[in-house]
Amino acid sequence: MEKEGMGCGICHGQGSIHVEKPYEPDMILTPRKHPEVCFGCHLDKNAEFRLQYHHPVLEGKVSCGDCHNPMGQMHARPWSLTSELDINEICFKCHPEQRGPFVFEHEALRDGCTICHKVHGSINDKLLIARDNNVCLQCHFQTQMDSTSFLIGNFNHASRIPRGTCFSADCHTAVHGSNFDDHLRY
Repeated sequence: MEKEGMGCGICHGQGSIHVEKPYEPDMILTPRKHPEVCFGCHLDKNAEFRLQYHHPVLEGKVSCGDCHNPMGQMHARPWSLTSELDINEICFKCHPEQRGPFVFEHEALRDGCTICHKVHGSINDKLLIARDNNVCLQCHFQTQMDSTSFLIGNFNHASRIPRGTCFSADCHTAVHGSNFDDHLRY
């Protein structure tokens, strides 16, 4: 596939190399085996995979090709080169336990995994887009009445917020959904 001046050799190496060494193992470069093929154009993604928390691409446990289809229509969608699946379906391939269905589903799941998570790497545990409660409070902040009350869902969370994140404080541990509790607890 050639697109915008990009020939096969951009990703797979020059054709003359294939002729000179046709049977050499790993001679043909592919994104599934060689992430540096992708990083040649996507330098920012290379940097993201070097953050403390990241999908283990550099470690060889997953590849760019697990989520992206490099032979598909180039940059047809904002997710560029993802397969025909939407972003959640791509995530669920490796994280099926987050799919549900749940009796009580976290609405953010319908909006997409990237509402809360970075896709390549993050400075935050679990690839979260923000640290601690800031992830939850982006959507669930209601009002702060005074210095002693912090209302979320008409319930005062002032004493709970200092204990950690909404999920690490053992309050809302089933952040993707729950079959038992509408407050997203197991």
